Formats: sequence, C-alpha cells, structure tokens
Amino acid sequence: MLLEINPRHPEPRKIGQALAVLERGGLIAYPTDTVYGLGCDLMNKQAIERLYVVKNMQKNKSLAFICHDLSDIAKYAVVDNWAYRILKHNLPGPYTFILPATREVPKMVLSKQKTVGIRVPDHPVVTTLARELGRPIISSTAAPPGEDAMIDPSEIDDRFKLDLVLDGGVCGMTPTTVVDLSEGQVQIVREGAGPIDDLVA
Repeated sequence: MLLEINPRHPEPRKIGQALAVLERGGLIAYPTDTVYGLGCDLMNKQAIERLYVVKNMQKNKSLAFICHDLSDIAKYAVVDNWAYRILKHNLPGPYTFILPATREVPKMVLSKQKTVGIRVPDHPVVTTLARELGRPIISSTAAPPGEDAMIDPSEIDDRFKLDLVLDGGVCGMTPTTVVDLSEGQVQIVREGAGPIDDLVA
C-alpha cells in the first residue's frame, strides 16, 4: 500500500499508520537522506526474518539500525569519546557507522564481529518513526540483490511484498558511506553519499 507523506513535515496521522504496521510486525519502505529503505521493528524476529526473505539476502549480510538521534545510539553500540566526537560531527547525515555492539542487540542481527551498523538519517520521516517507535528500525536499502537502489516509491511497492510504502517523493540512488570505527580508527568500508573528507572528530 502506498501512502503519500510530507517529506519535510510528516503528518502525525500518517506516522501513526506506519507505527501501527511496524508494531504488528509489518515491513515498510520509507525515504531517507540517501535512498529508500526497507525496514521493520528491531525487536520482532519474524519481521526481521521476513525482511531477509523479501530482500533475498543471506543471513550473514548485515542490516543497519536507524536511530532517531545520538542519544539513542549508546543503548545498542559501545561509543567511546573518540567515536562520539566523529558521530556528533557527522550525524545526522548520510553515513552508516560500524561500532562494537552492546548486549541489547538481538543475536539475530549481530555480526560475527559483534558489531552493529548505526544510522541517524537527516530525514524527518524515518527519524520521527524511530523516535515514536521507541527503538531503532532495522533497515536495508530498497534494492534488489546486485541492482541499484530503487528511487520510485510505486516501483518499490510493486517489487517488494511490503505492508506499507511511505511515499515521500523520489529519493537519491547513492547509498550511505559506511565507516568502521570498531577498531579505534576510521576505516572506509564503502564510499557513498557522505563525503569522506568530513570524517574527523
């Protein structure tokens, strides 16, 4: 189902509709500051399993945590002072930061390295959703395996078996820059929408 939403000032009623879908274990698509994402409630194991199936992803492929702001991160990732300065300088923004995971992270989405990818997008729709949900949204790019990110909400609705697509207009095609901070230094895993020159504390 497609639901048009104001990308800058999301209507509370429509956010409420999306929350209801997430809380009952549904899958949704939403605009971010980079590409459209597909996601579900972090604490719903069946929904996460379904997300892997819908995306045709192997279970060893990591999913990102969308947090509503910096204060939400420390519950799920170990953030020392050095890493915090980098996060504060660059978030919200088009980055996924890999950090050591805390015990709060469900085993199903924990990497072998016991790390977690954290996102705080600069986009009111998805950050409002995460804030109202009260926990992160587990997220993956709206892209079929081996293909570019899909930019058209109606095509996303047609391609994936989702419960709701929040249509915030056309998004970009370039995914986040992925940065590994888990070993005490800045390691660029993937260059994307976020400039790597800015990755300083």
